[in-house]
Amino acid sequence: MIKNILVVFIVFLATVNLAYSAAQKNELLLEYKSTTSINNKASLQRGAKYFVNYCSGCHSLKYMRMSTLAEDLDIDEAIFSKNLLFNNKKIGETMTISMKEKDAIEWFNAVPPDLSLTARSKGADYIFSKLNTYYEDDLTATGYNNIALPNTSMPNVLANLQGEQKVIIDSNSYPIGLEKVSNGSLSDVEYKQLTNDITNFLVYVSEPAKLKRYSIGIWVLMFIFIFTIIAYFTKKEFWKDVK
Repeated sequence: MIKNILVVFIVFLATVNLAYSAAQKNELLLEYKSTTSINNKASLQRGAKYFVNYCSGCHSLKYMRMSTLAEDLDIDEAIFSKNLLFNNKKIGETMTISMKEKDAIEWFNAVPPDLSLTARSKGADYIFSKLNTYYEDDLTATGYNNIALPNTSMPNVLANLQGEQKVIIDSNSYPIGLEKVSNGSLSDVEYKQLTNDITNFLVYVSEPAKLKRYSIGIWVLMFIFIFTIIAYFTKKEFWKDVK
């Protein structure tokens, strides 16, 4: 009987500790909120540039066709081909990568995930917080860890832009904040703008049709509004003699 009570008490303490830790983590990540808008073409264009230059070496967007991307973002195909196409890829292809799975496992101990649907599955704030909460950690293979995704295998590819950070921990060895230890090539405001642009781009990639739905939706609503007026006066005309 006493043994069972002790087991229940230990499980209870573990549950409370996990809940407390999760609450602390969520409270910390609440500081990192993205401000995305897929109607901001300039932001999407910058996000595409940053993604190709910093992320596409490891992460694919296998559901995104580059010709569609160029059309939606109002980028001339000649400019797109010159600046955003690598590895002899053609603009009609999807955004796959040349890295082989066996090499990825050897280098990172994991295969970098495709990011086509990440914004839909995990949300924009997750992407934004992950790009902003890297910190130095000598115990990891890459020398970095991440608050949004603890024990991540992904190195901090934007470290030279953001600068280095160290984690601030509480008495329970749980992260409660980040402290800058060196500056990068960008200011904090510029870096957050860059990561917000990447986040915005991935939000667009997760559902490209949303751009067209928004533009068509305005005309559909206008049609419904005009049709409603016509239908109303037509009804009045037909029923005017009925009492």
